[in-house]
Amino acid sequence: VQLQASGGGLVQAGGSLRLSCAASGITFRSHDFGWFRQAPGKEREFVSGINWDGSRTSYADSVRGRFAISRDNGKNTVYIQMTSLKPEDTAVYYCAARCGVVRSLTRPTEYAYWGQGTQVTVSS
Repeated sequence: VQLQASGGGLVQAGGSLRLSCAASGITFRSHDFGWFRQAPGKEREFVSGINWDGSRTSYADSVRGRFAISRDNGKNTVYIQMTSLKPEDTAVYYCAARCGVVRSLTRPTEYAYWGQGTQVTVSS
């Protein structure tokens, strides 16, 4: 199983980025996906999640209204569009996957597979 996250970079506050997570080695359309982030000296935190068929999404309060998660089952890829970025969004962003279940998308311990992370840096 491989989850390849990409799209990170340096952006000014107020700018936008789109992260991608390309998955291989799993039956993509039967898996839920989540995005998590970890800033230096902080715990890894939930950012957003999407269930196996895209009918359910979840967002952390800190990003709701600014970030949008989506998936393309034809491309085996999950995206997170990040807008109105703030310096506090600076972190390494990780995508994660689990077999689709009817449970909360927010708990990192429920995800079996993790990507390598991509750095997002927002300058003020």
